[in-house]
Amino acid sequence: MPGSVTRILYRMRMTDTRRLGRTKVAVTVLGFGGSQVGNLHRPVSDEDAARVVAAAWDLGIRYFDTAPLYDLGGGERRMGAALRGRSRDGYVLSTKVGRLVEAHGIAYDYSRDGVRRSLEASLERLGLERIDVAFIHDIDPYNHGADQPRRFREAIDGAYPALERLRRDGALGAIGVGVNSWRVCRDAVEAADFDCVLLAGRYTLLEQEALAFLSLCERRGVGVIVGAPYNSGILARGAAPGARHDYAAPAPQIAERVRRIEAVCARHRASLGAAALQLPLAHPAVAAVLPGARSAAHVAASVRWLGETIAAAFWQELKHERLLDASAPTP
Repeated sequence: MPGSVTRILYRMRMTDTRRLGRTKVAVTVLGFGGSQVGNLHRPVSDEDAARVVAAAWDLGIRYFDTAPLYDLGGGERRMGAALRGRSRDGYVLSTKVGRLVEAHGIAYDYSRDGVRRSLEASLERLGLERIDVAFIHDIDPYNHGADQPRRFREAIDGAYPALERLRRDGALGAIGVGVNSWRVCRDAVEAADFDCVLLAGRYTLLEQEALAFLSLCERRGVGVIVGAPYNSGILARGAAPGARHDYAAPAPQIAERVRRIEAVCARHRASLGAAALQLPLAHPAVAAVLPGARSAAHVAASVRWLGETIAAAFWQELKHERLLDASAPTP
């Protein structure tokens, strides 16, 4: 509440790393999501993409994520080119399986053979000798509709055993699933021995319905990477005209909720973006946050927000105003 205790409890350092679940893979708490430099939603030039990844490296980020989906493999080519020449043991790289880049576009394939072909093609596009983490990508109703149960079972019966064999042989350091649904992540964690999940946009300053799932991950030693912590930008720029939430214009109730959070931020002199980054990292199951960036300025803002000090009273007021789940761990 305003005027209450202002003791500082939290200051994250860029050099901090956390392990992915029970694995030996350690990631910087702030990662670099490669969707934006992979032309997802809006184009970025090759030169600008290279500059953004270089800026992330120079600022201390050592976890990078990409996927065949981004620009039909172009995102992987750009990421590989930007990282090539750097010590391969000096960073963690993740990509995804489940989509194959073919002459006519993208084809879903969650079979064992599909995983093998996907990873071979990813390594060729990246021009690197290995991938550290592989996620089964988008096995959710949003992408598959009524066919989702069949696709999910195909992934558990096909993709998972293929990835598990590669993990056992030492070719992969960690395996997981990457989706925008905490329920699908929960089903996957209950169905197979995954090390981690990449959950995009579903545990943020706007949405904490996934708390029970995160508790499950904590109990089972499954690492969580929170993707899209800014919910497509609205938690970075606020509810200004042109704001986006989940890749679209925000619903009126979402915009109003963000405005109320912004008012609390103003009272405590806290940046909205800092609160958005730091909240997920307060949960013991979360290893990293993974925002996307299309400019060096975006990367620099995330680094700055990561290290911003936020008073305990800020989080207390959010809970008092029912803008944050009362059971959510806070910094």
